[in-house]
Order: sequence, then C-alpha cells, then structure tokens
Amino acid sequence: MKNIATIVIVLSVSVVFLPEQSVAVSLSQEKRFDSLFVFAATGEVRYKDMVQPAKDSIVAMGAEVAPLLIDKFDTKSARERVTILEILKKIGKPAVPDLVKALKRENGLIVERVCISLGEISDTTAVPGLIGVAKHSRWQVREQATGALGKCRDRRANEIVHAALTDTIGQVRKSAAVAAGELGLNQSIPTLVHLLADDFYGARMCALETLVSLDSTNVISVIADSIFSSNAQIGDRACAVLGRLHTSRARDLLMTQTKSGDPNRRAHAGVALIYADPLDSCGLQKQIIDVESDPRVKLKLQSAVVAGKKNSK
Repeated sequence: MKNIATIVIVLSVSVVFLPEQSVAVSLSQEKRFDSLFVFAATGEVRYKDMVQPAKDSIVAMGAEVAPLLIDKFDTKSARERVTILEILKKIGKPAVPDLVKALKRENGLIVERVCISLGEISDTTAVPGLIGVAKHSRWQVREQATGALGKCRDRRANEIVHAALTDTIGQVRKSAAVAAGELGLNQSIPTLVHLLADDFYGARMCALETLVSLDSTNVISVIADSIFSSNAQIGDRACAVLGRLHTSRARDLLMTQTKSGDPNRRAHAGVALIYADPLDSCGLQKQIIDVESDPRVKLKLQSAVVAGKKNSK
C-alpha cells in the first residue's frame, strides 16, 4: 500500500503541473515514467480514472521517453503493448528517429512492434528504415514492415511491396495486397489477379478488395486474359471483381461466363451480375435465370435476386 500511495502522489503531481516545463518531483525522469506507466497500462477498475491522465502525462514528456517505451515492447501483456502503441502514436513524428533506430535491434519481437508503431505514425522519414527490414528473417517483421510501408504511401516502397506479394507466408502476402492498394500499384495487377487463388483466405480477399480500387481498365484487361486460367479459382473470384467494377466491359465479360460449361463459373458470374445491378436496370436477371439448366445454379441466382433487392432498400 505504501508503494501505491507513492505512485498516486507522483501521478497527482504530474497531472497538476503538466503545463510546466519542469515537473517538481524528486524522482528521476525515468522513475517518473515508470510510475506513470503503471497506471497508464493498468487494468484494475479502482484505478480506471487514472489511466488517461497517466497516458497524457507520458505523452507530454515527449520524444525523450520513446526509448523507454520501446524497451517495454517485448512485454507479454496485450494491455501494455496497446498502451505503448497508443502513446507513441500521440507523441508522433518526434518519436520516429528512436523508432527507426530500434529497427536495428536483435529482438525480432521489438522490431515487429516498432514497425506497427511506425505504420500508425505514418511518417515518410521512416520509409528507408522500414525497407531495410522488409526482408527480415522473421515473417512477422516482414508482415508489419510491409503494412507500415503501405500506410506511409511513399513510392520508394513500391518495389518492396510488389515483391512481398509473392512472399512464402500468407500473412505477408495479405499485408502486401493491402499495401498495394494504399500505394496504388497498378503494376501489381497481374500478381494480384493471380493472388485471387491464393491458399490463404486473407490474401485472396485483400487482393480482391485492392483490385477493385486500382485502375479498372487495366484490371479488366488482365482478368480477360486470366479468366480462362487452368486454376478455376482465379476466374471464379475474378467474377466478383468484375461485378464490383460494374463497367460495360466488365458486364460483357461476365455475360460470356454465364455461358460457361462449368456450372460453378456460371453461378459466380450470374451472382456477380445480379449484385452489380440488384434492381435489374439492365434487364439481365430474367435472361440469366431462364436459360440456366442446373437447378443448384438457378437456386443460387434466385437467392441472389432476393438478397440483392433486400440490400438495396
């Protein structure tokens, strides 16, 4: 109880005199930080009112506490990790030099979390450092470095992010797919189309979302060349992309797929067309459904019509 009382006193003094350049406490700056951090990261209900003031006090200490925060990044506590990320984000750009320096540490867990922090701050001065660890032996570092490079939106990262789309780890490919969208990497469209058949669900879905955000003419052109790939998953998921783009060229390409010999492909193409135009302004729904001979595909199409109308209300 004596220790808790001492910390409460330190916290109270810190908050009361926050506007001053020099806080009138007898403890060293490092001890003051440690005392504040106890409350900033606490999960105890009785101290809940002290959490935000403690965080604010640490933020007010500025970049000088960045190394102290980074030292705690190997914590096993999720609450402490989130607290550190939140404080560093609020400190912002002044913390970037110490964070970039920490990218050279041997502790891969710390490097990984430093990358997350740099991504949240999203300052372009961190780009060279992030590029330097984008091929780290620890895949979690590659994942977070790639994600951070996307958030920084700096073209110096283009080639690194493009290369990460073919990483051996699915989570890295997913991160690269998201980053490719943030960077607007039209050069990566062929690789992203190939990624529609990725073994990892996250990579597939992120590739789809990114393709919808890139240059539609280029995307449709690449899909037109890939839709007959021997890997049917590419064409099936490409139908969803075409439906989301909803241009006349995309619609025409989907119509060709409603005549495919593969019932699964017909289902994907038909559903994409229906969701693209749920109110049937183009008058295609009846045409697609009436000519369908497979009962299972017809049921999927009819269900899509009902769902499309319901979602459009």
